[in-house]
Amino acid sequence: MRTALVTGVSRTAGIGFAIARRLLRDGHRVFAHSWSHYDATEPWGADPRGIDGVLAELSGGEALGHLEADFSDPAAPERVVEAAVDRFGSLDTLIANHARSSVATLDEVTATELDLTWAVNVRATLLLVRAFARQYRETNPRPLPGRVVLFTSGQHLSPMAREIPYAATKGALHQLTWTLSDALADDGITVNTVNPGPTDTGWADEELTASVAERLPRGRWNTPEEAAAVVSLLLSEDAATITANVVDAEGGFRR
Repeated sequence: MRTALVTGVSRTAGIGFAIARRLLRDGHRVFAHSWSHYDATEPWGADPRGIDGVLAELSGGEALGHLEADFSDPAAPERVVEAAVDRFGSLDTLIANHARSSVATLDEVTATELDLTWAVNVRATLLLVRAFARQYRETNPRPLPGRVVLFTSGQHLSPMAREIPYAATKGALHQLTWTLSDALADDGITVNTVNPGPTDTGWADEELTASVAERLPRGRWNTPEEAAAVVSLLLSEDAATITANVVDAEGGFRR
């Protein structure tokens, strides 16, 4: 049984929710992080159930913990890891799924938006990894082999000129995968990053949904559950030798 911190668990339609549900169903313990206030500012909106309704849908019982935190606050990552350790004693798994979406062209981008997107997507992720690794090293006896899974997008496969801040920060996580895996290898922690491809989490309009589906061999977008299945694979004993990889799980998306 693993004990995992999963970030970005705010909406039942999201990848974070699907990961948390899959891990609970696999028999693991999950500490879920959310920040519903951010979703409320975006076109897709906060989950109508509220965060209590989202957590109720997970049906995790004693195997589930939760904390809301704004990762634009530099102290938040440490606080979330500490809360997870207080809840379960230790962590052996970190799934950094959270992200700030940022639609801005080169002409539209501002220093403020660049800094905020960097703080949430990159700085918070690195601080989460640091805090996770520290508590993992201090755990005695040593728990299961450690796992870190990050999330990127398709910025390494085609341009994202309308999402400059987002592409820059996701590109940073992509490039950090190898470096973090080396930094944590001697601690017995693997580090991999997932690019889930076009995933239907309810954010795309009807026109975009149809045009992207035409470029997917199955004629449909990937599902959050399929992204969660990739994460489940990376946490398994069969993936013990897989580290420093960016896994493009795009379902054959023809760009």
